[in-house]
Amino acid sequence: MSEYQYYEFLAIDQPLDERQPGELRALSSRADISATGFVNEYHWGNFRGNPRVLMERYFDAFLYFANWGDRQLMLRVPAQLLDLEAAQRYCVDGDLTIAWQHGDNVILSFLYRDESGEWEYTEDPRLGALLAIREELVGGDHRALYLAWLTTIGLYLDPEYIDVEEVEPPVPAGLSKLTGAQRALVEFLRIDQDLLAVATQASPPLGAGPSDDGLVEFVKSLSQKEKDALLVRAANGDASGIADLRRRYRSLHAATPMAGSRTVGELLDAASGRGDERRQEEARRAEELRARRERRAAAAREERLDALAADREAAWQKADALIATRNQSQYDAAVSLLIDLKALSARSNDETVFTQRCQQLRDEHRRKPTLMQRFDAAGL
Repeated sequence: MSEYQYYEFLAIDQPLDERQPGELRALSSRADISATGFVNEYHWGNFRGNPRVLMERYFDAFLYFANWGDRQLMLRVPAQLLDLEAAQRYCVDGDLTIAWQHGDNVILSFLYRDESGEWEYTEDPRLGALLAIREELVGGDHRALYLAWLTTIGLYLDPEYIDVEEVEPPVPAGLSKLTGAQRALVEFLRIDQDLLAVATQASPPLGAGPSDDGLVEFVKSLSQKEKDALLVRAANGDASGIADLRRRYRSLHAATPMAGSRTVGELLDAASGRGDERRQEEARRAEELRARRERRAAAAREERLDALAADREAAWQKADALIATRNQSQYDAAVSLLIDLKALSARSNDETVFTQRCQQLRDEHRRKPTLMQRFDAAGL
């Protein structure tokens, strides 16, 4: 399989100006560039641009995917809509999950790095499935940040790279009931399901969400000056004002994340234990399924043997007829029939008769090497 890399950038709050597409074109002659996006695929070579710089200058969202396993999602949010300090509580030393401020924006980077060396053969992810995470973060939902933190500790299991005594960051409510975008993030970042399950145990359920009626009342409560300012910003193409309004309203209903109490080591140990229990349960179920299939196969075979016992001579004649066709698939059918006749002879304690008749078949058809090979393989 050839090398493959995919880069996708998206401008959400404000489109690119007339000059910026030309600046981006200088980075790639083959990219698909529009007023709101930049997409490029590589089957050889590498992108000349720096995604971090492009996020700081042009875009609000970025997705990267390589078929050797590396994946990255970056989101840019106006600083007044996402507290940098709150976001950094979910960051671990290194480059897997980081948050920084550039100008008036906070930028988040969630990275999954595959160290297995096994290339992926899965459907390529796309940015659209993850975009709602940006709005969720603006609305005070920090579940995506916690999920990204889980990715980080799940990858660095060696104590040399991660502090197992470090206490987990605040645990958001609702980890047991993720949104569609958050479930897509779990898949995108390859979050270990056992680790997610044990982390979820400390997450309280979500409370009642904001309603449309409540939003109407909230807007009515704004001063005329605030409303006018929001309209002016929207008319000028600045969507951050509307986003800020949604954030303020949702923050009235958002649950405060619970302070973390478990250490990284405790979470990893619990996930490992759960994984062992899950694999044992899967093995038990697989064994039960195998035993059921064997019982069904044995019952079906007994039925076949009962039918053969009613007229053995007809079965021998059918075997002769199948062999006479000189067709490979018919040889297989004949061998299957003879195997059943052999089992029937063992059941009725007349193996001697079967052995004699089978030897007669071998003598008659000894010049058919493919048939003899099948007889030998079946122990006939």
